[in-house]
Amino acid sequence: MGVSEILVEIDREIAQLQLARTLLAGAPKKAKAAAAAKKPKPAKKRKKRNLSPEGRKRIAEAQRLRWAAQKKAAGGK
Repeated sequence: MGVSEILVEIDREIAQLQLARTLLAGAPKKAKAAAAAKKPKPAKKRKKRNLSPEGRKRIAEAQRLRWAAQKKAAGGK
């Protein structure tokens, strides 16, 4: 590959990069205008989760066991 071929290749890459820069520099203006025109959607409400009495009982028992273990570990403080 000669020097002239290298220069032609560099000029071709520069032209491609300039085109890409022009396209990218123009893109945010269009994106901002489109975003400003679009109304934001309201947030969806989450469905309330209910705990069954059996589940509540299991959690309460587990917590009592944790408290008992803490009390035992603390000694007679």
